[in-house]
Amino acid sequence: MSKTPSEPRLIAIEGCIGAGKTSLAKLLSKRYDARLVLEIDEENPFISKFYQERETYAFQTQIFFLLNRYHQYLNLAQRDLFNSVVIIDHLFHRDRIFAQLNLKGHELALYDQIYNLIHTRVPKPDLVIFLQATTDILIQRVRKRGREYEALLDPDYLDQVNRAFNNFFFYYSETPLLVINTDQIDFVEKKYDLDELINKIDQHKIGREYYNPLGS
Repeated sequence: MSKTPSEPRLIAIEGCIGAGKTSLAKLLSKRYDARLVLEIDEENPFISKFYQERETYAFQTQIFFLLNRYHQYLNLAQRDLFNSVVIIDHLFHRDRIFAQLNLKGHELALYDQIYNLIHTRVPKPDLVIFLQATTDILIQRVRKRGREYEALLDPDYLDQVNRAFNNFFFYYSETPLLVINTDQIDFVEKKYDLDELINKIDQHKIGREYYNPLGS
C-alpha cells in the first residue's frame, strides 16, 4: 500500500465525461487516507434538460455548476490543508471549458463576468492529474455506467468536449500536471493497473509529464 505522500496536499483529478476521474478520486482517497471532495453533477436540477435541449438550458446548467464548484473550493481554502491530504475530482477551470462550448453572446459574457470575479479566490491544487482517453473509449465507459441523464448524450458533443479538454491541458501550466492515457488500463477492476498508476503519481513532483501505461 502506498504511503500518504508528504506532498502534494491538494490533488485535483480531471478528465472528460467518462474518463474515470471520480472513480480514481475515490480509490486514491482510500489509498492515501485522504479527504474526498466530489462534484455534484446529479444534484444539478438542469442537467437532464440540458442533454435534451442544450441551447435552452446551457446557461442555467453552467451557472449552477460554477457557483457550486466555487463553494466547494472556497471551503477547501478555509480549511487547513496542511493537516490533511485532499482529493477533489474536478479542477475549478473545468466549468469554463464547458461554458465556452455551450454559451454564446451575452450569456457567455455574463458568465465570464461572474467567473472573473470569483476565480482568483480559488486555491490552486498542488498536483493536477488529467485522465486522457479517445472519444470511442469515453462513449463505452459512459454507456457502461448507465446514468439515466447521460442516455441522451450526443457522441458528437462528447467528442467536442474531449477535444476541448485536450486543448486546455495542452496549454495548462498553472500547477504540476500528470497526463495519463487511460485507453489501455482499467484501474477500477485491475489492481495492477491501479498500483502502477499510484506509483507514477507518487513519483511526480514538478512540471508536466505524460504517462502512457499499457496495462496488465
